[in-house]
Amino acid sequence: MSGGNGRSANGGSEPLLALRGVHKRFGGLHAVNDIDFAVAPGSIKAVIGPNGAGKTTLFNLIAGNLPVSAGTITFRGQEIQGKKTHQIARLGMARTFQNIKLFHGMTALECVMVGRHVQSRSGFFAGLFNLPQSWREERAIRARAMELLDFLQIADLAEVEATSLAFGQQRAVEMARALAAEPKLLLLDEPAAGLNIYETAEVARLIATIRDMGITVLLVEHDMSLVMDISDEIVVLSFGAKLAEDTPAKIQQNAEVIKIYLGEDDAD
Repeated sequence: MSGGNGRSANGGSEPLLALRGVHKRFGGLHAVNDIDFAVAPGSIKAVIGPNGAGKTTLFNLIAGNLPVSAGTITFRGQEIQGKKTHQIARLGMARTFQNIKLFHGMTALECVMVGRHVQSRSGFFAGLFNLPQSWREERAIRARAMELLDFLQIADLAEVEATSLAFGQQRAVEMARALAAEPKLLLLDEPAAGLNIYETAEVARLIATIRDMGITVLLVEHDMSLVMDISDEIVVLSFGAKLAEDTPAKIQQNAEVIKIYLGEDDAD
């Protein structure tokens, strides 16, 4: 497995996202324990670790789906812990989910258009009274949603009910919906889960393309080939704590990381 493309979160620019001393407790369970890391603009950073390491919980804290117990999360220079998910989305963060969350009864196109509405400006009354600016904005939203479906090679499925699509196609719709919000930071929670080897290779190509479009990517993923091939830096979690943070090449050589994935005897 090859390393990333050489970009580093330790470059000269200010981080796009920074976590400092982040904790999450569920009663007596310390699910996320004193996490610190930063994500540089224009990079791909991966969060890996065994099942139960706290990866998805960490994503939920960053996106505002869960409140932090302690610590700070800074995005684009603003502390966002305590903000609502829609407030964080308006700052320029979008996400996909480990378990696909599409809207029943909506077409693929309509699902993507929902993601675009975070950029809408017409307001409630313009929509209520069907004012011209509302029509123009709705046409623009529809056009952009179609462009994204075309980008993801599923434009021919635009009018199909999203939840009736094949699994890989549903993942593409969810990705298009996230991109429709024009995020500065895209959170991808296991984007290759449930995909075959060819679909996974396409996801890797897509993530690299998204980064090249100027969108920073933070992902959780179990497929180590994908992670090692596309990531600039990797954070490793174990039992809710950060075990390591480094480039893919260094992570592959880290004895503690090898131990949690292979077991102590195999690592020796």
